[in-house]
Amino acid sequence: AAALTRDGGEDVFRRLFRFYRQRDAVDLRAVVDFSVPGGQVFRSQLSVSSVSDQDACRAGLRPVNQWKAYGLHGYPGFIFILNPFLPGCQRHWVKQCLKLYPQKPNVCNLDLHMAPEKTRDLWGQSKEQLRKKGSSKWEPKSLLEKLRWVTLGYHYNWDTKMYSAKHHTPFPSDLAFLSEQVAAACGFWGFQAQAGILNYYHFDSSLGIHVDESELDHSRPLLSFSFGQSSIFLLGGLKREEAPTAMFMHSGDIMVMSGFSRLLYHAVPRVLPNPEGTALPLCLDQALHSELPVDSVIEPSSDEDWQVCAKYLQSSRINMTIRQVLAEGQKFPEEPETDVKSRTSSNDSHHQERSTAKRHKPN
Repeated sequence: AAALTRDGGEDVFRRLFRFYRQRDAVDLRAVVDFSVPGGQVFRSQLSVSSVSDQDACRAGLRPVNQWKAYGLHGYPGFIFILNPFLPGCQRHWVKQCLKLYPQKPNVCNLDLHMAPEKTRDLWGQSKEQLRKKGSSKWEPKSLLEKLRWVTLGYHYNWDTKMYSAKHHTPFPSDLAFLSEQVAAACGFWGFQAQAGILNYYHFDSSLGIHVDESELDHSRPLLSFSFGQSSIFLLGGLKREEAPTAMFMHSGDIMVMSGFSRLLYHAVPRVLPNPEGTALPLCLDQALHSELPVDSVIEPSSDEDWQVCAKYLQSSRINMTIRQVLAEGQKFPEEPETDVKSRTSSNDSHHQERSTAKRHKPN
């Protein structure tokens, strides 16, 4: 990896992205593992008093004083939190991302290619197929396996790279509550979850090099939650000529990008099997915490629902990124009337997928 940064030609970030994108015999010794911190990793202080143990528990999280949070030298404003979820609570968010959040009026990539009635109940149309799915890669994919992204709240326009006041649906209250507690623990009181992009990855998926700059207010953090299989995340600089730092993200881990780190280039070149060697990370096999408050946002998953989710996650990873789009009292600038179709269209090159048989071109 160090040698690649000295090569000529394409920018450093692209070279390292392609290096980690390789599937055969890639040296991962330079990838930061926060479970064994050292080197450029340091312990990050959280605002323990900002979130009560009761509210943390309501969101399915351990008390904040038990969280393990880290920073990276050279990346002020970046916080990495090792899985702070209570046993069994990750299952709720996985189920929501597969069963509830893809429902209308939320928007997903399949809306671009299918009639509305065909995308109304992706879970109902996929669950039996997923439950019976074998290990052959030649089996036809269910609609849930064809899902690449879902947008919530202010829906991101992949063509214009903008949000619009005219394209908004209610943000899920449980996810808003989770996001508010994590933001408050990191010192961002009053954070409002206004937009969400859910990305669905498989072992041959990647997320291209980009900066999240479309939000009108950059003073608020970007929150990223990961569930399922692991991945390599690259965090770069303000320019693509700066070499990125590679790090592992495992199920339950949370990243917070704020301040200087809020507008840095980043990417996900590769999804990896979880390092424990089991079909699913062990943290997803844990039983639900038995002492959740009555007003908890966490709903127990039925065995039937979890069988479908578990089958999906055996070869997949789900990531939720939550943003505050507008500052308090801020409004969107006036925009010309545009066709609804143009506001909901997408450029699929944001989330690329490569098959062993062929490279799919962006739609």
